[in-house]
Amino acid sequence: MTAPDTRSLEHRMGDWARARLPFAVAELVMFVLKQGWACLFGGLLLAAIITSKLVWQPGWPLHRYDALFLFAIATQALFLWTKLETWEEARVILLFHLTGTAMEWFKVDAGSWAYPEAGVFKLMGVPLFSGFMYAAVGSYMARVIRVFDMAFAPYPRFALTVLMALAIYVNFFAHHFLPDIRLALFVATVALYARTRIWFRIHDRHWWMPLPLAAALSALALWVAENIGTATGTWIYSGQAPGQMVSFAKLGSWYLLLYVAFVTVTLVSRSALSSRPLDFGATAEDLARS
Repeated sequence: MTAPDTRSLEHRMGDWARARLPFAVAELVMFVLKQGWACLFGGLLLAAIITSKLVWQPGWPLHRYDALFLFAIATQALFLWTKLETWEEARVILLFHLTGTAMEWFKVDAGSWAYPEAGVFKLMGVPLFSGFMYAAVGSYMARVIRVFDMAFAPYPRFALTVLMALAIYVNFFAHHFLPDIRLALFVATVALYARTRIWFRIHDRHWWMPLPLAAALSALALWVAENIGTATGTWIYSGQAPGQMVSFAKLGSWYLLLYVAFVTVTLVSRSALSSRPLDFGATAEDLARS
């Protein structure tokens, strides 16, 4: 049995929109649909969290956290079988999965948040499905670069981006014992990526967005997802009352963590990085020559 041709599905969606809608509307519709396609893993996991909360019964032999863990494994296997993700992408997503799980263990132990439900696949207070939430971010990053044929230009020195990502990751741990330097890290992200444009192609025309703006918008989407997670009681932040929204401070945390995810994914997507600016009408061939 062969895997389904998912790229042909993307092409058919685009042909359908362009045949029926004005150019600007078709571009917007396809942008939204492609974004949804890129974050499919995260969307499915979020849907599973909501659905399981609505239907799960206390007396069932399988814990909800364990069902989410099994669902996440099955979804990841399906993505690889259907080639929605490549094995190369899966390896770097696994790295982000592991670094995210390590952060979960530390943060739960420090009392930053908690997972109140029981589970067999739960280690050091952290259900193992939680690592897939970080993997979903990595999956989105890898897939959105591919789906939109993205280019990042002019891109800063790669070594500097790695150092900044490491500083952000370390600060998530170190601020419990040392002064929190996140304000300096916010400034550093803008200073380092201020000139970097994300070029993306919806059909045959390239558009661009400043990278820090894209990170801020993505952080907002993740903050909304966090509110769904706490509203369903899947995890609870320290001091958060029932029905209370997640603190806006978490927007900043996700904004910074997105840079860690992005740099991790670029370990296998270096071809999308260009040290030189690209013209508005740049093509993939222009990027390859840069």
